[in-house]
Amino acid sequence: MLSAFRSALATPDLRRKILFTLALIAVYRLGATLPSPGVSYPNIQACIRQAEGDNANNIYTLLNLFSGGALLQLSIFALGIMPYITASIIIQLLTVVIPRFEQLRKEGQAGQGKLTQYTRYLTIALAILQATAFTALAVRGQLFQNCTLDIIPDKGIFGLIVIVITMTAGTAVIMWLGELITERGIGNGMSLLIFTMIAARIPAEGANILRQGGVTFTIICVFGLVIIASVIFVEQAQRRIPVQYAKRMIGRRMYGGTSTYLPLKVNQAGVIPVIFASSLLYLPDLITRLTASTGDPSWWQIFLRDQVVNQRSWVHIALYFMLIIFFTYFYVAITFNPDERADEMKKFGGFIPGIRPGRPTAEYLQFVLSRITLPGSLYLGIIAVLPNFFLGVTGDGQNQNFPFGGTAVLIMVGVGLDTVKQIESQLMQRNYEGFLR
Repeated sequence: MLSAFRSALATPDLRRKILFTLALIAVYRLGATLPSPGVSYPNIQACIRQAEGDNANNIYTLLNLFSGGALLQLSIFALGIMPYITASIIIQLLTVVIPRFEQLRKEGQAGQGKLTQYTRYLTIALAILQATAFTALAVRGQLFQNCTLDIIPDKGIFGLIVIVITMTAGTAVIMWLGELITERGIGNGMSLLIFTMIAARIPAEGANILRQGGVTFTIICVFGLVIIASVIFVEQAQRRIPVQYAKRMIGRRMYGGTSTYLPLKVNQAGVIPVIFASSLLYLPDLITRLTASTGDPSWWQIFLRDQVVNQRSWVHIALYFMLIIFFTYFYVAITFNPDERADEMKKFGGFIPGIRPGRPTAEYLQFVLSRITLPGSLYLGIIAVLPNFFLGVTGDGQNQNFPFGGTAVLIMVGVGLDTVKQIESQLMQRNYEGFLR
């Protein structure tokens, strides 16, 4: 492992890409700590400390996790990468509904560039919406519970517009940094930025767990290692469907006659279902906060607060688990089309041994995919809801804390494996030695 790192840094081209990636990550972290203009930094830090001391269940845990703690500080990069993730998911879902998007997806690189442009526009629109919502919550004193300090002293319309524009511009800069890393660095830029923000929360969350005692900290770390090993095992698991290509004469050359396989991952949907489910579960609390009045809360507001929002509630856990299973099947159904795969195989002379090409092949792929999606969805649901049973030992009562944070572990392991594979491929091209021996 160490020799592979030395080989990577000894290669000029690869070293330049790694250093470029680290430099942009440093810029990203710097922007996450700079407060937006008009935000009182001492007051917001005092509110954060008070919220941590109250062990309050903050519904913005997932968004704050993806921003590395920058969201609750209302910094320049407060919104983090979440608007881009949401826009990418929406555009990907719309390719199934809108024929124009489906046509662009099939046009190759030119069509993909057009879809990327649409994603950028939608990201800016979502950033404006989210920045306005969180600024309104900060002005009304509802961003933190039981904190009466003025986070934004100047509540004039001009000052609030400046804060919204600053956060939106920060999201645009994050998009640009992610694309630069993808083009000129190592790994997927957006994924690495998410990885960086989640990793930035580990020391603080580890300190919160350490305050519970050394024995508790040791047990949690060991249990976290078991979870990480399990996630790596399942993320690498796949069902390999054998595919045989018939021999074809093209001119005077003979092509085909080879055997390969079609890999179907057990976790075909990745972490997207967890993000979907978490996003839906934080929307009810956001609505109740925006519609809160000075009087007593209504019965539906109490129900949402005590059952749907409260992460210790069995209603919340069951709803979270079922939403993850539903979105896993939904996302796999719209991203993997057995009919298209069967047509592609038939077009190039490929077939599954024992299965006729065409419609029988599509039915067989659908059968296999439905069977392996069930354990994949159960795996995602268990990893995501498991932290809810250990909220009392994580310091601030949140289920995203390392090492019990299901979303955090899934993203960090997935991004880490993908980045290691890319570095390994770069080393294989230059030194014919793998990154892992």
